[in-house]
Amino acid sequence: MLNFLTGGFGNLQLDIVGFLAILGEGSVLANAQVSALSNFSYLPRLLPAPQALIKTSRPERLAPSTGKVVGSKSGGIRHQLNHVAYILHSGHSLPEYSVRCVRLTKNNDNPPVRASARGPLAWLAVLGCAMSVVLTVLSVYYEDGMALLAIVLLSLLSTVIGVGSKWVLELPRRKATRAVPAGDVVIFYPQGAFMVIRCDEDIARELYWAPEKCQYMVGVQAYRFISLTGTVLLMFGVIALANAQLTLQIFVGAAYIILNAAYWLVAALPPTMHWDLSLYDARPEHYAGGDRNDNFTQALWKAIAITRATRWARIADIAPETDQWDHWLRKAQAEIDRDPAEPLKRDAHGDILLPYWDCQSALSDSLYPGECETPKALRRSSATLNAAGGLARDFDEADVGEDGVYAHPQPEEG
Repeated sequence: MLNFLTGGFGNLQLDIVGFLAILGEGSVLANAQVSALSNFSYLPRLLPAPQALIKTSRPERLAPSTGKVVGSKSGGIRHQLNHVAYILHSGHSLPEYSVRCVRLTKNNDNPPVRASARGPLAWLAVLGCAMSVVLTVLSVYYEDGMALLAIVLLSLLSTVIGVGSKWVLELPRRKATRAVPAGDVVIFYPQGAFMVIRCDEDIARELYWAPEKCQYMVGVQAYRFISLTGTVLLMFGVIALANAQLTLQIFVGAAYIILNAAYWLVAALPPTMHWDLSLYDARPEHYAGGDRNDNFTQALWKAIAITRATRWARIADIAPETDQWDHWLRKAQAEIDRDPAEPLKRDAHGDILLPYWDCQSALSDSLYPGECETPKALRRSSATLNAAGGLARDFDEADVGEDGVYAHPQPEEG
């Protein structure tokens, strides 16, 4: 027979034995949104720090990432990178000043963007469920009613949270059928790297231009009631756990220690492992010379040569807004126009050859002409070289040398 309170109500304990059950908020929140996208979120299981998932409101959109997105043909611009595009390209891991080109297509035979059904988060849910089952059996074996009640309440809590947080990803769709410019985009990352994406306008609209939406399965009022229910389950679960036998408390404590360690390890994994992006097929296009470049000028020229346009660099304020850089951009466009776009030229390895141009010497000629303009003639830029992040610096009179020539240290000669 199960014993709930040995020795009567006077032996009720309220010490903080359940403290382990509410540790680990950071590792749980790291992948909370993509976890709620999976059907595994309905699974009754032990969950570290469940209070971190009991909120008064839910995010309507996925968190964007740093980076500039500009249409190489359309001229559209966004000053942040959508979350799915960030996961798909992993561009923030590109080396400094590198340039990569990807041809992106869509395979409609594959499922839509979703959480990975075989990823680490799915196995975490299975692990938590297995621990709930084992601890339930041990509670019955040791005839510990309070432990059984605690395990049931804390396991049901994860299901309640899953119901309230479950959502589906809604990517924007282009409804108009009229002809539009090519959907190719350029992504400029904080470390000075470029990624050129060749795709149609439909894909560009889905991934880069309009933000993703989180379409939740339950409404706002129902969610608030669910959050209240989850809070009550958590409080009573912790109280019940505090009054369980010492043996069961040790078992439960060990389970939460293992789960916290597992969630911490999974939080440290690359986010691409948690998503199923098989809907999109990203194939790199290889150019002679590889992806790496020595400085920003070389990287910018290579991105311009790949896109065969300079307008996007001015629209996005990627190049400094000075007469000297405008002159350099005009020379770069003239160099592109001089080289025919078709047919593509390839080297012995099959890599695409880009037109050769000494962009460093051309920049020196633009920055140090025979007659230099005065500092007042330089247009002060309201933007930065990289408003996306790490290389940001305002261009003002401090960047002009005594001879009146623009003297910003980047790009470097050579």
